[in-house]
Amino acid sequence: MAFSVFGALVVFLIWVAPFWIIATSNQTTGYEKIAWLIAMVCLSWFAWVFYFFLAPLKSRDDYYGYTRR
Repeated sequence: MAFSVFGALVVFLIWVAPFWIIATSNQTTGYEKIAWLIAMVCLSWFAWVFYFFLAPLKSRDDYYGYTRR
């Protein structure tokens, strides 16, 4: 149980790290920083949508080379 909580925490921290890096960066300020954060959120969702529609291009039967009877 403790290992799964620790693993979930690590995954969450890795997921949040890019947002934290941009939010605390001194390379951008103001609206540019906000635009980068919004772009990160939007692009991650677009990637998820593309994956959702494009990743399962073949059915499992085609992948394994047999058909159901």
